[in-house]
Amino acid sequence: MSEEQKTYGLVGKSISYSFSEKYFTEKFKKNKIQNCTYKNFDLNNIKDLVSILKENDLKGLNITIPYKEQVLSYLDEIEDNAKLIGAINTIKINKDKTLTGYNTDFIGFINTLRPHINSNCKKALILGTGGASKAIEYGLKKLNIESKKISRNKKKGDLTYLEIDSDLIKEYQIIINTTPLGTYPDIENYPDIPYKYLTKKHICYDLIYNPDETTFLRKSKKKGAITINGLRMLEIQAEESWKIWNN
Repeated sequence: MSEEQKTYGLVGKSISYSFSEKYFTEKFKKNKIQNCTYKNFDLNNIKDLVSILKENDLKGLNITIPYKEQVLSYLDEIEDNAKLIGAINTIKINKDKTLTGYNTDFIGFINTLRPHINSNCKKALILGTGGASKAIEYGLKKLNIESKKISRNKKKGDLTYLEIDSDLIKEYQIIINTTPLGTYPDIENYPDIPYKYLTKKHICYDLIYNPDETTFLRKSKKKGAITINGLRMLEIQAEESWKIWNN
């Protein structure tokens, strides 16, 4: 008797560019993992998740922009870290069809930032206030790094972009872009911060992985900052998702 087909997938909006489908398809091929497929589920509304689950015999899902927070109300159970973060990127579909939510983004982030941290790195600025920023904030806490969120809107963040000055850049030596600004194809775009105050003491991290070097990273590198893109973080969070689905 042939082994049952296992289907996994990504839920998001406008995700044809997605890392996950390519990553898992290549993983299955390279590691000769048979009877497994990974699909994109491009939803206009999170409500469509209900029919996706009904129509497909799924084992696990990844969740991306803009549904990392909206999906919470569809879950039967939420793992402790994900509960504290308030955003999820991984769903395990249990044998009884109940849904458990996890967040593996923060693990990928911690593992990729930690090697670059030195004793000067006490504070971080998080650019953006979406679901991804919550995992980053949580990861920084785990690393004992204080953070502030930057938003265009004062209600959403701790500070606005207009409030970033030379003193703030000097005090906060890690800057993380969690916004989609600069993602392919809009690669000329970038967060509006005063790059001229950056130095070789700074670490600038962009969650974007396409292009490899965003305008944010290029401008930061010009001032001598250490730069990190989001690819390795994505690979680690994907492997953590795989562990959860197959646990």
